[in-house]
Amino acid sequence: MADTLENMSRHIKRIFQDSVDTKLAAMQELPDNIAQAATMISDCLMRGNKIMSCGNGGSAADAQHFSSEMLNRFELERPSLPAIALTTDTSTLTSIANDHSYQEIFSRQIKGLGQKGDILLAISTSGSSVNVVNAVKAAHSRGIGVIALTGKKGGEIASNLSDNDLELRVPGTSTARTQEVHLLIIHCLCDLTDRTLLGLNLQDAT
Repeated sequence: MADTLENMSRHIKRIFQDSVDTKLAAMQELPDNIAQAATMISDCLMRGNKIMSCGNGGSAADAQHFSSEMLNRFELERPSLPAIALTTDTSTLTSIANDHSYQEIFSRQIKGLGQKGDILLAISTSGSSVNVVNAVKAAHSRGIGVIALTGKKGGEIASNLSDNDLELRVPGTSTARTQEVHLLIIHCLCDLTDRTLLGLNLQDAT
């Protein structure tokens, strides 16, 4: 039993270290692009547009996490901001999947709800989720900019982005570690958006 616990403890430490290492690599590569993404979001909201978000599984949870922080609050008190997670309406999701295909569950919503000037936050750790790729294509058809949170090599999402879009690709191959960094990126976007909209200096404490 003692050996088992010791081995488990070592394994847990490796997981923590892998997470730290992935975050450190992302810290070297992504800050400028995260800052640009936060500017895109702030500009979108100040124009009176909205942010839509989508993903599958853990990425769906991240999409909903982002939307909840926008609609309610992050760490600072401020008015509610317009955001929609395209992952939450089970009647809509299941009807589209049943009548058309699962690959269209996000794209059909974007075609109905999206307006020119909105932003789509497209989340996929592999960059290869077909329904998210289709969401990106639908966004382009509506004049909607895309911020893509990806991993690995960026997948088909990366190859479908336009010059006006932005990819935040986590350096690494582990799905779990990529999801952990995606959450940190989302928190950075929320923090920077709040500070921009509230006119706060970056040095101001929360």
